[in-house]
Amino acid sequence: MAQTLLVFAVGNESRGDDALGPLLLRQLQTEADGQAEFLEDFQWQVEHVTDLHSRDAILFVDADVSCYAPFELSEIGASHDNSFSTHAMSPAALLHAYRQVYAAEPPPAFVLRIRGHGFELGSSLSKEAESNLAGALQAARCWLARGGQSAC
Repeated sequence: MAQTLLVFAVGNESRGDDALGPLLLRQLQTEADGQAEFLEDFQWQVEHVTDLHSRDAILFVDADVSCYAPFELSEIGASHDNSFSTHAMSPAALLHAYRQVYAAEPPPAFVLRIRGHGFELGSSLSKEAESNLAGALQAARCWLARGGQSAC
């Protein structure tokens, strides 16, 4: 039986480097050849818990101003945190909601944080972020090639 991997990216293309998640997702989508399913939104919300159901592994992707350049890829688990609300959630809080809704452990999950620099409304992707995106794409490709079982 084929694995069901989900690449779930958030971001806003009208806010400069916040476009990193959607840009990575769209590039992977053109290359993936059925390796995964793809979902894009402006932010993670509690309603997305249903999108995580019946997945073998999940890769959450977002731009991040606090991570080391060019990107950080790490495994995460379910965790109740301060982002737990009905509007914007962290991936860990979304996994925690999954545990509550389905009374089961969520699928293995990883978060790919791509270092962004400028997030001003109306700005374009920065040169630094463009470079960081190239490295993050390689890491995401590797994650897909490994069937979502581990970070590269």
